[in-house]
Amino acid sequence: MKILIQLEEAAMFFLSIYLFNQLHFAWWWFAVLILAPDLSMMGYFINDKVGATCYNIVHHKAVAIIFYITGLYLHNETLQLTGLILFGHSSMDRMMGYGLKYFEGFKFTHLGIIGKK
Repeated sequence: MKILIQLEEAAMFFLSIYLFNQLHFAWWWFAVLILAPDLSMMGYFINDKVGATCYNIVHHKAVAIIFYITGLYLHNETLQLTGLILFGHSSMDRMMGYGLKYFEGFKFTHLGIIGKK
């Protein structure tokens, strides 16, 4: 099952790259911004609950899709880019086993415990 989920997430990551190529941004913007959503982890400096909440909002694919569709509707490529970066980053994270976080701590995710053997 794990490999099936990784393949599905890889397909979504490549979809974000394809849709990015439909926008009028230089290719390097994708490479520069793809890790930006991880800044949401700074909430963990406050405590686990704030960290998990910040992380989950930024890494939730519905949030990414809302940004992208709003950008389509408003003909705003910056909103579309934001949605694609959030979507692509979330897919990339899940492909590597990093899921949405529980309040118990960073390593407790909806995909299982990170680092569990």
